[in-house]
Amino acid sequence: MGYCNGRCTLIFICGMQLVCVLERQIFDFLGYQWAPILANFVHIIIVILGLFGTIQYRPRYIKGYAVWLVLWVTWNVFVICFYLEAGDLSKETDLILTFNISMHRSWWMENGPGCTVTSVTPAPDWAPEDHRYITVSGCFLEYQYIEVAHSSLQIVLALAGFIYSCYVVKCITEEEDSFDFIGGFDSYGYQGPQKTSHLQLQPMYMQIPLDNN
Repeated sequence: MGYCNGRCTLIFICGMQLVCVLERQIFDFLGYQWAPILANFVHIIIVILGLFGTIQYRPRYIKGYAVWLVLWVTWNVFVICFYLEAGDLSKETDLILTFNISMHRSWWMENGPGCTVTSVTPAPDWAPEDHRYITVSGCFLEYQYIEVAHSSLQIVLALAGFIYSCYVVKCITEEEDSFDFIGGFDSYGYQGPQKTSHLQLQPMYMQIPLDNN
């Protein structure tokens, strides 16, 4: 029963991870955040493999999923530090999340709850011609905190997935070790079928004629 509950819980966690990362992927696409887009894509593939391994009893897939979750937690911790500008990190740097391809920021920067976007005219001389120069004000929640909340949720789901994936792999391994491939789960070993016969052997008597000569 515990094995079944752990396996079902892991399937549920994988489903939640897929839903949350797909939602995050959409907003990262809208903000042209290329590094998160690539990381989210890899995460989606690995979660699908982990889900397949859980359903089909493939411990190798589950182990790979668990290893990836460690890297996924590391990535999300970095994203949190990036948006909170821990150490020498700065959320104004284009190279880290956009590979310096564009000047786009998080989609939530302009579209967060309560945010008012105002175009600044004339634009400064240093502003690129294909980009508008704006100011954002009135946000109920700053965009960096929304991104931090997204990453924090991913970390919580990843930790839960790691714990249950280890538990499911342990259960599958113990199940395979106890199975002897002949007698199933019977610890007494295999006993061949015993044939029974309803025929009862009877002694036979032969009469030998005596030679009178």
